[in-house]
Amino acid sequence: MTETEKRGIVYRIETARLVIRCWQPRDAPLLNAALHASWDHLRPWMPWAHGEPPALEDTVALLRRWRGEFDLDQDYVYGILSHDEKAILGSTGLHTRRGEHAREIGYWIHADHVKHGYATEASAALTRIAFEVGGMRRVEIRCDPRNVRSAAVPRKLGYTHEATLRQILSIDETRASDGMVWAMLDDEYPTSPTSEFEAEAFDVLGRRLLPDALTAEDSL
Repeated sequence: MTETEKRGIVYRIETARLVIRCWQPRDAPLLNAALHASWDHLRPWMPWAHGEPPALEDTVALLRRWRGEFDLDQDYVYGILSHDEKAILGSTGLHTRRGEHAREIGYWIHADHVKHGYATEASAALTRIAFEVGGMRRVEIRCDPRNVRSAAVPRKLGYTHEATLRQILSIDETRASDGMVWAMLDDEYPTSPTSEFEAEAFDVLGRRLLPDALTAEDSL
């Protein structure tokens, strides 16, 4: 049994302002409304935000797939919600596509809730989860260099800009854009600003995996 399996997979995180938790199919109406309201805002940066916004049935199917991947420990997509869980503020994830001992954090924020620091707060919490619960050696954040707000998140949290790689981010089926690669290593984490963020994290049974409540600065 690995150290991660001993500690458990984080299904729910509570911060000073946010609930970051595994998506549920019942979230489909709220998520679908958030996507429709944010579609034009997301279109320049998200390869999936092209064409028309999804129908409710498509959002249900998406959430079922995300939940299945989460339960099977294949990938970890989280909703970013208000504390009362009545408002969808965005979505984030600890993605497994960078290898066995690495995670990639992705995020988007509802068009009506940008400039409140929610992406930074969620990314700080997930960075803690990756290193302290998941035992990762490396965490990445990738973004289009034109997306100044997105690039501000890893910069503020103490990530290192390792490279800007050409044509690595898909725009659509025929186009790609350059991508900034930001990374933090496990031996850099303890002295990074991210390690000062506090969070409560819980497994699928509600057992606490991290003990403290988060206080985050207002940033992105």
